[in-house]
Amino acid sequence: MKNDPDFERTTGLADSALERIKALGVCASPHNFEIWYTYGSGQNAALNTAINNMLNQQGTLTQTQHEEIYLKYFSAAEIGERIDKVGTQMAGEIEQVMAMISAAIGSADDYSRSLAGASAGMTQDADREHVRIIVESLILATREVENKNHEMQQRLTDSRQEIRQLQENLEVVRTESLTDPLTTLANRKFFDNAIERLMREASATHEPLAVILTDIDHFKKFNDTYGHLTGDQVLRLVAQSMKHNVKGQDVAARYGGEEFAVVLPKTTLASAVTFADHIRRAVQSKELMRRSTGETLGRVTISLGVSTWRPGDDVGSLIGRADSCLYAAKAAGRNCVIAETALETRSKVA
Repeated sequence: MKNDPDFERTTGLADSALERIKALGVCASPHNFEIWYTYGSGQNAALNTAINNMLNQQGTLTQTQHEEIYLKYFSAAEIGERIDKVGTQMAGEIEQVMAMISAAIGSADDYSRSLAGASAGMTQDADREHVRIIVESLILATREVENKNHEMQQRLTDSRQEIRQLQENLEVVRTESLTDPLTTLANRKFFDNAIERLMREASATHEPLAVILTDIDHFKKFNDTYGHLTGDQVLRLVAQSMKHNVKGQDVAARYGGEEFAVVLPKTTLASAVTFADHIRRAVQSKELMRRSTGETLGRVTISLGVSTWRPGDDVGSLIGRADSCLYAAKAAGRNCVIAETALETRSKVA
């Protein structure tokens, strides 16, 4: 009802959310709407503080920043709720199985008592009628046990299938929690866990390990000129080029915003540079088109920095050298690959 206070409050929040989305010029997606509706409601103080800080510093929020906000403040909570739901369902199913096993144990005890009673009644002086009654009671008890065993077997089969389905659902949720929804690459959380694990393995086996950081050239200009939907298309284009080239234990991830990262176990610096340049050429070879109109928008280029693991490295130092190389690639004119050895050579010359 329109005079309902809840109706007035919620429609007011919805209108406010849409106005903010329009003012910022970002997509009116369900995720963006949820961000600004929650912001207007004031229910998440941490979210409001983060947004206010960004607005004070920049005066606006990009579509990429909206995605990062959603992943941080909404996606994790949603996944947590789904994990809790699956866990509750699985616990309920296991509880039913345990109850069924307890009932089966009780039936077995009853049957044992029936056998004991029959044994006690089967004396040498028992007449034929008495024996017949005992045999009939045993047959009846046996049939009851058979029926209950059959029911339990069917229930166990159903429960096994149900638990298997719940396990599959849990695996889907787990995978989603480690995947970037826009590009379907691994997300930053997965990458951080993977690089720590692979660095430990490299240290133990003394095998090489390479890291590539890449950034889309002039991405902000693309977004501002053609809109965020086209910007998303650019991100997916780069992601697909990476996905088609990684193999085995290689990990490609969306590192943040328009930055991507690849960790290559058992890969030397020279091989990693070759790999990076292959991705660079793969991205540059694809012509971008606006799907709605078929308009050609030109080609996308990326800059890449490459570093390799050294004894004593931690994640910060390894990533830091790759980031310095990426910065040098940008300074060198973009659309190129710079390895850490090139930076060291330049430092010696200087």
